[in-house]
Amino acid sequence: MAIVGVQKQSVVLVPYPYQGHITPMLQLGTILHSNGFSVVVAHTKFNSPDPSNHPEFTFLPLEDNLSGFDTSYYNTLAVVAAINENCKVPFQDSLVQLMKDEEKNGQVRCVIHDPIMTFGRSAANHLQIPSLVLCTYNAVYMQTYHTILQLQAENCFPLQESRMLEPVPDIHALRFKDLGIPADIEIPQPVLEFFANVSNLGSSVAIIWNTNQELDHIALSQLQRHYEVPFFPIGPFNKMAPPSSTSFLEEERNCMEWLDKQDPNSVLYISLGSLASIEKKELEETAWGLANSGQPFLWVIRPSSVNGSEWIEQLPKGFQEAVGERGCIVKWSPQKEVLAHSAVGGFLTHCGWNSTLESLCEAVPMICRPCFADQLTNARYLTHVWNVGLELENVTDRVAIEKTIKKLMVDNEGNEMRKRVLEMKQKLETSIQKGGSSYRSLNELTEFILSFPRKEY
Repeated sequence: MAIVGVQKQSVVLVPYPYQGHITPMLQLGTILHSNGFSVVVAHTKFNSPDPSNHPEFTFLPLEDNLSGFDTSYYNTLAVVAAINENCKVPFQDSLVQLMKDEEKNGQVRCVIHDPIMTFGRSAANHLQIPSLVLCTYNAVYMQTYHTILQLQAENCFPLQESRMLEPVPDIHALRFKDLGIPADIEIPQPVLEFFANVSNLGSSVAIIWNTNQELDHIALSQLQRHYEVPFFPIGPFNKMAPPSSTSFLEEERNCMEWLDKQDPNSVLYISLGSLASIEKKELEETAWGLANSGQPFLWVIRPSSVNGSEWIEQLPKGFQEAVGERGCIVKWSPQKEVLAHSAVGGFLTHCGWNSTLESLCEAVPMICRPCFADQLTNARYLTHVWNVGLELENVTDRVAIEKTIKKLMVDNEGNEMRKRVLEMKQKLETSIQKGGSSYRSLNELTEFILSFPRKEY
């Protein structure tokens, strides 16, 4: 439903500045812009998006005072706290200015923020602007936050290691080892506070989800009873949003020419996303597992993603000579195009939600190598609920890696997974077409935002 014949209506987006979060927020922006809204992106200077990739948006940099701050992944909680403290006043001031300059910017209808960016909700509340949350992960993972906090309150942690394979109460299909944090050690208080902040959506008037009923209906239904605000599951964003680049890293497009030379469904694509790092031993064993499998492969190795290494200098001696033209290694790839290429028949992935959706939408079955957070939850669903993925059980055993690759790429089990994931792709495509669940939900979201009373300033 596009907005026709009314004054310009603006939405203000507040993304969390990491790749896995900013990508779906910008995709949501393009979806809303296609439906007639003007889009303002209020962002930190740290990991700032490139405005040239979205000339249709207005970008609003916020002073975050993170210059010289340790912004590594291992200091994430401190980064989150600093952003929420430092950006609240600058964002509030920027909102006031946007509202004053209504002729240029249009009516500010609402703020849509990442749940981690709590300053977005605080500033919106102060100015009496409706705030909505965009959950960039699926509903099952949000359930894990509630369960962890509940079990912690009941003094259930840390669990004995022998209980890690037991089912988690009230969450379909998950075991304790799939929760995203180690449940067999004491959970640090700052982590518990983070979970409480992110899952307490306070006065937000609705939740937008980058998922849909076909993938997530059980968890969405259970959470709907908990939050008692409207839910708008309108994913997968990657199929609904017009194509645009959201990558922080430069994509190497030469790999597409290499893919053009490969046979259909023959290539294994490997990428562990934008944050994960691995040890030298895993790099070496993965390399030899790939070499010994005999399969063509496209391998993304981010600079400095191997601990103690700048790029690929720690690849084992003789590996590149052994694989020759059968392998292609790049620093970063145009992933959505890669997964859509007819040569790609499998994806060895960290199971981040964006990568998971992109792979499902292109009917590419997966080998699951989760690292942290929602990746463990997603991996469990891929392997034991949707049955379109294989668990990589030992990441430092070349024989296990080789066998898993062959199982997915060559054996009948992999062929059966290809059939199932094709059915999933078709269901996802139906959901975003006229009459589908996500299509209806997007129309309802548009009407919901337009129903907010105009804020006079």
